[in-house]
Amino acid sequence: MPVEAVYEPCTAGFGAPDDGAAGALAATPAESTAIVVAHGFTGSADRPAVRRAARVFAQRAAVITFSFRGHGRSGGRSTVGDREVLDLAAAVAWARRLGHTRVVTVGFSMGGSVVLRHGALYTAEAVAGGAESAAGVTPVRVPEREGRIRRTGAHSDAVVSVSAPARWYYRGTAPMRRLHWVVTRPSGRIVGRYGFRTRIATEDWDPVPLSPVASVPLIARRGARRGAREAPRRAEPGAPAVLVPRRRGPRGDPRA
Repeated sequence: MPVEAVYEPCTAGFGAPDDGAAGALAATPAESTAIVVAHGFTGSADRPAVRRAARVFAQRAAVITFSFRGHGRSGGRSTVGDREVLDLAAAVAWARRLGHTRVVTVGFSMGGSVVLRHGALYTAEAVAGGAESAAGVTPVRVPEREGRIRRTGAHSDAVVSVSAPARWYYRGTAPMRRLHWVVTRPSGRIVGRYGFRTRIATEDWDPVPLSPVASVPLIARRGARRGAREAPRRAEPGAPAVLVPRRRGPRGDPRA
């Protein structure tokens, strides 16, 4: 499944691999960091808010933005946070293939839930004699469903989740009730497709994935004056994704 993706080198002169010759990437220093941005529901790599975030992040590190399945120019249909973990894994793996040894995932809203679940599903642990990633460790996933593919180098080194849903099926606010209408009703999915350029899957989740806060131990900050809380661990994902990079950087075939 094609996933639209954009690579932006660091504008500060560090954080991006040195492009010595066309199509060839020189060795990347250990300090090289890439930030992978995961947008919210109905977003895409082209949305002005995503582009603004990418420009700010690019002042400190290289940036990869992409459109989740069913969004923008990506293929497939949105599963509203379930199989989107696979799209993020493809983007992270691409960053490592470009030579970045540290990858930070930053997600907003639905993307915030995806980066949390991805952080639980794709971990890096040293394994004696195992194939090593660019960071010198072997990625290991927590218990997976049958038939799922192990993806080398798809783990993140740090995760930032902004305004992510804490649990599924919440309808306590007017915006969340509108979201459920768009996702669950045929008329809502038509609005999503033609009004928001978002194609939404009609199938129910089976099984229902663990909620973001039940997927991984975390401390959630609720603002300067509020406390923090912890939550337990575990999660799941579904079908591999293939990144289709365009403009602003390397355009090889980042096939997963």
